[in-house]
Amino acid sequence: MYPDLYYVFKDWFGVEWKSLSILHMFGLMVAVSFIIAAVVLTAELKRREKMGLLSPREEVITVGKPAALSELLINALIGFIFGFKVIGLLMNRPDDMDPQSYIFSREGNLLGGLALAALLAGYKWYEKNKQKLKEPERRNVRIWPHDRVGDLVILGLLFGILGAKVFDGLENWDEFVKDPIGRLFSQSGLTFYGGLITAAVVICWYAAKRGIKIIHLVDSAAPALMIAYAVGRIGCQVAGDGDWGVYNSAYVNDEANPVKVRLANEGDFNRVLQKDSTYFINGKLPDVMEYNGRTSKDLAHVPHIYFKGPSWLPNWMFAYSYPKNVNADGVLIPGDNDQHNRVLPTPVFPTPFYETVACLLLFLFLWLIRKRIKTPGVIFGIYLILNGLERFFVEKIRVNTTYTLFGYHPTQAEIISFLLFVSGIILVLYQRKFTKSN
Repeated sequence: MYPDLYYVFKDWFGVEWKSLSILHMFGLMVAVSFIIAAVVLTAELKRREKMGLLSPREEVITVGKPAALSELLINALIGFIFGFKVIGLLMNRPDDMDPQSYIFSREGNLLGGLALAALLAGYKWYEKNKQKLKEPERRNVRIWPHDRVGDLVILGLLFGILGAKVFDGLENWDEFVKDPIGRLFSQSGLTFYGGLITAAVVICWYAAKRGIKIIHLVDSAAPALMIAYAVGRIGCQVAGDGDWGVYNSAYVNDEANPVKVRLANEGDFNRVLQKDSTYFINGKLPDVMEYNGRTSKDLAHVPHIYFKGPSWLPNWMFAYSYPKNVNADGVLIPGDNDQHNRVLPTPVFPTPFYETVACLLLFLFLWLIRKRIKTPGVIFGIYLILNGLERFFVEKIRVNTTYTLFGYHPTQAEIISFLLFVSGIILVLYQRKFTKSN
């Protein structure tokens, strides 16, 4: 379990470089997922451009102008913020303050901020001055859709995080109301569908403004979205951000080493419930007792499924206790005085691992069929169907806040995944019919 890069280097190489603690594993994997998605999306856009499905757009730019004051000020501001906080993290952070708290505090390195501000502003001035002409010229340039991938990725990142936070707040309204600022700026609490929907709306608006055919853009994005989700879920698994499943009562933590799990003997699961009853009834996460619309203080209602995996596969694939998870959720690990020193009292299904495996396979499927399907919109429709099915079934072994709807108690993700599944079917049928009629 690696909350941040510091733990990776400590475990793998035996070195303790505290400065690495500023690099959270979940954030790193999200960054990697965006890079991979950008590469996949660029490749697919170029392929469709060669097929004549996407066209460039003529735009007029002015070259040879010196750096404007606004450009220098923006670069200086960005440099100051990064220098003030990043250099401060490396040189001035108190030992008793975690990196995230430091980022959102007033603490920082003033000299580092001023130095980086001057450096970035000076670099901007130098670059513009090097290209300066006696008389600035207006030139026509061709910009292809794949040239805009950088803009699409930045929009997806910014509005994806914003949407994920908004939808998480709606899903966990009681917790959000108690501490809205803390909830918004916490490293946990990201709802995938909230990010997907918000980012998709903004990106489609941007594409329409830039003359990119949205139907071919979404088809190109389908494989990229699937692999990005798979890689992002790796971050959830290794950091232990709370996005796990219900308890697997076929396994319990090893008494000698609670970070490992073993097969449970008869009555072991109930003994754990009684031993750590305070955690299960009054635990850090109140929704741990919410299951199928019931909220109860009764230990008999603790959500769990008994499933014993094949003996030739490691136990953690079916039951994992997420030691040293980033949420500091669970009970104390005996003898561990580290900042992250908690482990779930009994193992759960590692659903992020399942989603990584499933979505990698689904990405390969989409990548293999993308050239065979000629009808626009069908690839994206298939993505919606597969995405909806995958998430809907994973939700069956996860614990989330539920809603009451026509006598059923679905989670937010189940509702959205069902709508995506239906939307995918409608899109595929409509596009096939529309294409044939034309």
